[in-house]
Amino acid sequence: MAPVESNGIAKKQQQVAIIFGVTGLVGRELAKRLLSKSLWKVYGIARKPERFAPQNTNFHIISCDLLDPFDAQKKLSFLEDVTHIFWVTWASQFPLDSRECCEQNRAMLLNALNAILPNAKALKHVSLQTGTKHYVSLRGPLISDAKQVFKEECPRSIGSSNFYHVLEDLLEERLKGKVGWSIQRPGLLTGLSDRTWFNFMGCLCVYGSICRHLNLPFVFGGTRECWEEPYIDISDARLVAEQHIWASTNGKISSPDGQAFNAINGRDFTWKELWPAIGSKFGLKQCIFSPDLLYSNVMADKGSIWGEIVAENVLLETEMEDLANWAFFDILFRCPLRLLASREKVDRLGFTYRYTALDSISYWIDTMRDQKVIP
Repeated sequence: MAPVESNGIAKKQQQVAIIFGVTGLVGRELAKRLLSKSLWKVYGIARKPERFAPQNTNFHIISCDLLDPFDAQKKLSFLEDVTHIFWVTWASQFPLDSRECCEQNRAMLLNALNAILPNAKALKHVSLQTGTKHYVSLRGPLISDAKQVFKEECPRSIGSSNFYHVLEDLLEERLKGKVGWSIQRPGLLTGLSDRTWFNFMGCLCVYGSICRHLNLPFVFGGTRECWEEPYIDISDARLVAEQHIWASTNGKISSPDGQAFNAINGRDFTWKELWPAIGSKFGLKQCIFSPDLLYSNVMADKGSIWGEIVAENVLLETEMEDLANWAFFDILFRCPLRLLASREKVDRLGFTYRYTALDSISYWIDTMRDQKVIP
């Protein structure tokens, strides 16, 4: 029973979140949004201190090596007041579709749960973030179905290891019938971080800034299919953070039986329709398509150019590699698989946040400028 004040009105209890991956694209937004609400305290877990940490007395950063079970016990077992767990982190040392990647990420989540679950008696919900790659395998046969739109009940991909499946299974094993839990599956994330391996906005903004600095054309380097056809969903970190909170705090949604939700912006788009508008955000008028350009080739020697841009514009000190992963950028625009999901389920259940792809990209370009990450 909730505590009651002297006037007979139920007293609201403080909610306590622990965010694993608080320095990432969604983790930062989760912390920001929870702290903007009343009665929330937030523990942020990260391996390194956060450059963009919220300045709030209810925010507590904890440095922890989640691969070390002893460090996890030491740093996390005393957090007895936790009511909500948000898991938005992953280890990227091994290839995505590898057994080693599955084992490493399972160990991280297991160490965290072993440290927290025995002591957090008020725990209400665990929200796990995976992604729409849940539905596909990157190991052949790579056949793209133009009509396939993935719903949450679609079968898992087969033919390869997928750490998303491993984490979901672990959560169900430890929580089913005991504590509410849910899974959020975003597509291509847009947000601000200098700690993210697959950082689309970092790649885009570094590339656009260097093109402007050197007076180069703004080139989409990829396949014609990826250029002209809808191929992937964008998921704004603001939307994904709100969906984590919605799924975790809505009594009609949270369930000890658990359920999954796609977490995507909405309407399909093509890069062909967006590219000129993105180029204009960087003051670039020559926006073209080239099936031959590889970013990992043309940007390989541009680290010193980025250093010049940072110095000339008095930006936050970053190396080009802190923000941009050119191999990822190449793969994104040459992906042989369409990865389009449905948001019918969250729409039906009342989750109303939506953004267009261009709205998301434009917002995060402006935010990175405001934060002095790009010129």
